[in-house]
Parts: sequence; C-alpha cells; structure tokens
Amino acid sequence: MAVQLVTKRNTIREQVSAEEWAARVELAAGHRVLAHYGVNDLTYNHFGLRVPGEPNCMLIKRRDWMFSEVTASSLLKVDFDGNVVTDTDVKRIQGGALIIHAGLLKHRPDLNATLHTHTVAGMGVAAHKFGLLPINQHAIRFYGEMKYHEFEGFEFDDEMTPKLLRDLDGGKFMLLRNHGTLVCGGSVAECVVGHHFLEVACQGQIAALSAGEGNYTLPGKAACEYGHSQFLAGGASLNGGKDWAACLRLAERLDPSFKE
Repeated sequence: MAVQLVTKRNTIREQVSAEEWAARVELAAGHRVLAHYGVNDLTYNHFGLRVPGEPNCMLIKRRDWMFSEVTASSLLKVDFDGNVVTDTDVKRIQGGALIIHAGLLKHRPDLNATLHTHTVAGMGVAAHKFGLLPINQHAIRFYGEMKYHEFEGFEFDDEMTPKLLRDLDGGKFMLLRNHGTLVCGGSVAECVVGHHFLEVACQGQIAALSAGEGNYTLPGKAACEYGHSQFLAGGASLNGGKDWAACLRLAERLDPSFKE
C-alpha cells in the first residue's frame, strides 16, 4: 500500500513576526470598528497597512471579504507588484487594492496606511462642486489640507496610480470626485480616527445644505485658520490618541474574533 505524506501548512501567525502579528490585529480591529460605524460597501473598500520591518510589503483584506469579517489571520501580505508572499490560497491581488493602496504605499514612503471608502456621505460631498466646506468643527480639522481627484474611470488600470499621486500631492486626505474618500497616515489609528472625522464632517455638511442656499452659515477665513491650528496643536489626537484606545475597547466588546 502506498503511503502519502500530508504536509501541514503553518498558520499565518506561525509564518510572521511578532511585530507583524500585532499590526494584523490592529488592522483587523480597524476594519471591525469602521464597519460598526457604517463604513460598508459589500466586499468593496480597502484598508492597506505597510508591514513593520518589511517596507515593500503591505497587509490588505481579501477582495471577497466584508470589513465586518476581517481577522488578523485572514489579511493578505502582498508586495507592491500584487504578489501574495505568505502561504495562503490567494496568489495575487488586483483592482483598487493594487492600483490605489499598493501604488500609494510604494511611492509614498512617508505613509504607512491607506484607507479608501465609498460611504453615502463621502460620495455625496465628493460630488459637491465646492467639495468639503468648513461648515462644522469636524470639517475644520481638514481646512486647507483636502485634495481632490477628478473621476477618469475606475481605478483598475496602472496609469491611474500616477494620477492619484499627482493629485494627492504629498497630502493625506483626498476626495475622489463622484467616487469616494481617501484617508492616509502613519498608522491604522490615524486613518480610522481621521476617517471618522471626515465622515461626520460630510454627514454634517449634507444635513446643513438641506436647509437650502442662504440658510446656512460658514465661519470666516480667520476663524477657520485658527480652529485648524488649534486642532493641529492637539498633537496626540492627530494620531488616534484617546479615540483609538476607545476604538480598541469597542472592537473587543463587539467581537474579539478579530484577533484570530
């Protein structure tokens, strides 16, 4: 009788460093918290994170998973050419995960995380001809920092990456016209908290504009500049701060399986 040897595949946790595993857990928590706050578009939207100690690789969810399903071990580790470098059933990524996230992280070494979403409010303000207005205090956080990218088709083609880099122009926040939002930063925490501020700002803008032209107010330029400087002076809050600690507690309460 022939004997067939079965090779046991190492778990993802056994394949990666302790630093990468911690990053995976944090990124999975970010997905779960975003989903809890309504950042859902079936299996679309992506959140990429540069791998600690491996600057030419990133972590990103599987293309057929929702944000609410993501776990630390389900995340794919890929190089910036789209090749999956851990031992999993998926071999390559494509579409927005490759063109937007791998493209930006490859060419912007100052960034470690990229979050792209299609929320109703984000898409709504991205279609407003005047973009994000300084119409509420959440929007003041982005005063003078928001970039804009005109819609020229879906981000499926290689030539889209240089256009995104051009329009982001060294910044971290961009509205993709007639499409959605892009929030970048140095960490998962910075992106999740920054995106929350942007989402609430967009929701508030749409609510205020429903009153009709002439029936809403905008602060003056000096007030906007001062308010923005106050926010920047907050320091830790720009990187998540107390809000991210609260987000991690929320993820634990919702479903601790994100750590698996």
